[in-house]
Amino acid sequence: MSTQTQTLALSGSRGRWLKDRLAQIGVTSGGILVLVALLLIFFYLLYVVKPIFDSAHVEAGQEFSLAEGGNTALLGIEEQNELVYRFNDQGLVSFYSLPEKGKRIHSVQLDGDITSVARSINDKLVAYGLADGRFMVLSPKFNVSYPDNVRLIQPEVVFPFGEAPLVLDEQQRALQQLSIARNGDDLAAAALTEDGVGLLTRFAGKENFITGEVELKPTQVTIPGLPEQVDQLLLTPNLRFLFVRSDNDVYVYDVRNINKVRLRNVLAMNAVGGNITNLSLLSGGNSLLVANDNGKISQWFEVTRDGKREFTFIREFEANGTIGQVASEVNRKGFVTVSDNGSLDIFHTTGGSRLFSDKLAGDNVTALAMSPRNSMLLLIDGNRLSTFHVENEHPEVTWRAMWTKVWYEGYPEPQYVWQSTSGSSDFEAKLSLVPISFGTIKAAFYALLFAVPIAIAGAVYTAYFMSPGLRKVVKPTVEIMEALPTVILGFLAGLWLAPLIETHLPGIVILLVMLPVSILLMAFIWHHLPKNIRNAVPEGWQSIVLLPLVVLVGWMSFALSPVVETMFFGGNARSFLTNELGIGFDQRNSLVVGIAMGFAVIPTIFSIAEDAVFSVPRHLTNGSLALGATPWQTLTRVVMLTASPGIFSAVMMGLGRAVGETMIVLMATGNTPVMDLSIFNGMRTLAANIAVEMPEAEVNSSHYRVLFLAAFVLFVFTFMFNTVAEFVRQRLRDKYSSM
Repeated sequence: MSTQTQTLALSGSRGRWLKDRLAQIGVTSGGILVLVALLLIFFYLLYVVKPIFDSAHVEAGQEFSLAEGGNTALLGIEEQNELVYRFNDQGLVSFYSLPEKGKRIHSVQLDGDITSVARSINDKLVAYGLADGRFMVLSPKFNVSYPDNVRLIQPEVVFPFGEAPLVLDEQQRALQQLSIARNGDDLAAAALTEDGVGLLTRFAGKENFITGEVELKPTQVTIPGLPEQVDQLLLTPNLRFLFVRSDNDVYVYDVRNINKVRLRNVLAMNAVGGNITNLSLLSGGNSLLVANDNGKISQWFEVTRDGKREFTFIREFEANGTIGQVASEVNRKGFVTVSDNGSLDIFHTTGGSRLFSDKLAGDNVTALAMSPRNSMLLLIDGNRLSTFHVENEHPEVTWRAMWTKVWYEGYPEPQYVWQSTSGSSDFEAKLSLVPISFGTIKAAFYALLFAVPIAIAGAVYTAYFMSPGLRKVVKPTVEIMEALPTVILGFLAGLWLAPLIETHLPGIVILLVMLPVSILLMAFIWHHLPKNIRNAVPEGWQSIVLLPLVVLVGWMSFALSPVVETMFFGGNARSFLTNELGIGFDQRNSLVVGIAMGFAVIPTIFSIAEDAVFSVPRHLTNGSLALGATPWQTLTRVVMLTASPGIFSAVMMGLGRAVGETMIVLMATGNTPVMDLSIFNGMRTLAANIAVEMPEAEVNSSHYRVLFLAAFVLFVFTFMFNTVAEFVRQRLRDKYSSM
């Protein structure tokens, strides 16, 4: 070899080595970047989700002495957490400024001989009962202005129903106990007079169209069946119920119709081994909280059973000591308790959890309150008012609330429910991930039920039986289907396929049964035809014969649909399913999703499975045929076993595609998060739920972070499926690689 030839060979070897090296670096770098991207997605999802599982944190704030005595009737703070207000039982209203270290900046003293005091539950109303049978209602108000671009909050006391006291007892007896509630312009007041008579008055409010003032029209009744001992009166904000506590018994009165007030039932609501110390209401007034001297707090609300609604024990919480004070959170289903030993506990009813517990006060706490934004806690211990900063942003999100059945307010039993928003301010968030996870699996199951048999059978026939010329047309055509946008499939499924199935439901059932039967029958007939007729069709082109058959069976099925519907279903198959069989039917249901999403999944499964079958070495098939095996035996015992790793991978890839599909299930289902295996009902999937609700979710809210958690669950689902697929594929590969 000449020197020049050696130099060229050496130069070519170095060039190839350099190219190989660059290709190796590029492939390795790409793989590492993919892994890094996946890890970044994983950790970003965890970063967004983590705060919802943080426990509540309470930090001590300011502490100062009160300028007046008396017992506290109402304690609170305005939304900016700057001005504290306190109503005492002697008619003195005081305002304190936290920026000025607890300085009293305003006070109002009411006139009159005060004998009782009460506060409403959902709004800042205080009522003072007087010795002459009248009562007055007042409320704090804060006027915000910005002189010189500086926020200025000025407090005042207002009288929502007029400054003149309202008459509750025309006989002018002293009001010893009092309870009030407001619903819009209507006001209700329940009172116990000094001689033990129970009175209930409903003041119907009507706005005067000339003056704009609200005029009150009173209607009064005597509370029937009142016990001799009355420890507490409590009206609900919706003016539906009056609770009367007598020792450990709670009398439940229906007061919706003021002219037909009746005692519904008497319930012993005390905990086992305890005595009731206090009744309170959760935000919204639908749940009754019963505190006991043994530290137990029970939740009760109305439940429908056997056609009747009655208050039922729901769940129980435990604090550290005899409960002295209970304060409900504003617009959330949480509450705070203080025990006689100074222990402060924070609970949330939806998750059934205690979020915080610590000794933060003395043993003489007489008042407790939460700020409107649930970010500050106020308590009065003796003559000292203390503030505490509270970090408790996501109390309704717990593992129990998301993955187990929860008994929500008004529901007949514990259920899995996803309902993240509502128009009501006292809405109880229902953030169970079980229904939408179930919907994800259900949608994928029906899609694969439709797609897997068709895709794998088509792949096997195309790769093993079909002629090369026809295969060159069929395989690219099916693969091109994968490029069809899923939004188009969802659009067609929702607006064309769903109404078609609803209108021709018997025809769809006939088609699903008759099509495979007719194909098998056609195969049987074809097998027994004379050879000269069969030989007229080239080898590997027999599938073309089935095309007219498929069209004919499809046309006949839809043509027979009205006839069958009239003969067997009274002309309305949907009504027959609902009324006679008790099977619900949604127009956009799992059948529609299965067909539409199966159509989208078929190309993925077909392409991978066809490549796996076609890649089986020819010497295996030829050897099997040479040994006397039939083509069918060779297919089932040699080809399918050798191609099984690829076929399994194809199915798992299709499953991953179905689990992550968004647009088809978004447009082809009713997006109802129900847990029902029925093929005629819809569902909501994780991906569709994220797509629907993420645009309306408040950033960093519980709803927002739970949607990210749903994305994380979807990520985990896909990761698990892919991991299992790879594990099984490797096992199959090792098992059949020696063939």
